[in-house]
Amino acid sequence: MIDTERLAVFMDDAALPGKGEPVQARFISGGSQNEIYEIRRGELHGALRIPPASAPAGRDEGILREWRIIEALDGTEVPHSRAIAACTDTEVLGRTFYLMGFVDGWSPMSLEEHRWPAPFDTDLEARRGLGLQLVEGIGLLSRVDWRAKGLADLGRPDGFHERQVDRWTTFLERIKGRELPGFDEAATWLRAHRPLDYVPGLMHGDYQFANVMYHHGAPARLAAIVDWEMGTVGDPKLDLGWVVQSWPADTSAPEASTSGYVDMFGMPPRHEVLAHYAEVSGRQVDDIDYYVILAKWKLAVVLEQGFQRAGQDEKLRAFGPIVLDLMRDAAELAETTDYRA
Repeated sequence: MIDTERLAVFMDDAALPGKGEPVQARFISGGSQNEIYEIRRGELHGALRIPPASAPAGRDEGILREWRIIEALDGTEVPHSRAIAACTDTEVLGRTFYLMGFVDGWSPMSLEEHRWPAPFDTDLEARRGLGLQLVEGIGLLSRVDWRAKGLADLGRPDGFHERQVDRWTTFLERIKGRELPGFDEAATWLRAHRPLDYVPGLMHGDYQFANVMYHHGAPARLAAIVDWEMGTVGDPKLDLGWVVQSWPADTSAPEASTSGYVDMFGMPPRHEVLAHYAEVSGRQVDDIDYYVILAKWKLAVVLEQGFQRAGQDEKLRAFGPIVLDLMRDAAELAETTDYRA
């Protein structure tokens, strides 16, 4: 548990509401990378995000990266938690941390028994809205003026696509413990092809149902995009590729209910998802296959790292066949896709 007395002193120095009152802190969630606490003090209702003591030193820089993004999102249409204050003085709580507004909503990661909460469990029209809102979030994100928001140094947008294959090939070589059929074929295709038009923008980096929150009740409304540790300035359409790479081919088929960690039955078909993103973002999606191939290929490499260090961890061991499926899909799609910018 965090030291609420030290936190109270920091909050007083930052002129936050509730001076003189005790700080109430409740642990919400956490792992090896970050911990989240609900914070209440007077009229302030927020959430505190901090690396655990055991996290690598680099996580402190990651926390500041996240803070810069949510602070920059203030005043934009992107659903996000409100930026309150950040602290780099490790004498306060031992690690760099930030306070953000508490989001009154629900997360798809909190679903029980693979079921959406009411009314999305039975109202399929309302459920469609969850999918459309999901892609609307990144559509709005792609429109943020990252230069005007002071994020010009957040990433390296120049040469973004030229670096992808080399970067992740080198990464795989470091962790490689087995052959991944299809890796070379997909990598060769990615090197030979580029997006039809690349317009740099702010991107989340791990965009999916697991990293958003919705307001309670219908119609579906995105409350906040969360977990910004992979955020950067790059190609926002890779976020779209990340979403649709696992989108069921037929969301009206019974198997769509069990195709992922959420029930996708009744979601809008992929062409509607793409059209909605195009409308909101103002970007064309004719070259989406490139982004899907890159997303599947890159995700396979990311998950392979977890599989290689799994040991007896059943959750990480389960990544093994998923990696092979993703890499096979990337290679097969590359084999049947032919366009050149």
